[in-house]
Amino acid sequence: MLWILTQNKQSMVNVKEVTVKGKYIEGVIGSAFLDQWSKTLGKYESNERALEIINKIFMKMEEGNVSPVTFYMPEK
Repeated sequence: MLWILTQNKQSMVNVKEVTVKGKYIEGVIGSAFLDQWSKTLGKYESNERALEIINKIFMKMEEGNVSPVTFYMPEK
């Protein structure tokens, strides 16, 4: 289980998938039995920075077998 606090600190979301789309990082929200939708988790100055952030999310998940994993989206 992955919980992410969005960049604007307005939402804490349980995401199923995290995707980089240009400068944006989006998360897929919902369950397999209900409709799924995506939400913007953060916007960064470049695609390269967004890829750095998604790598940090991956590393946070790799840190251990702790569930749930929580991650705060950086402001920049």
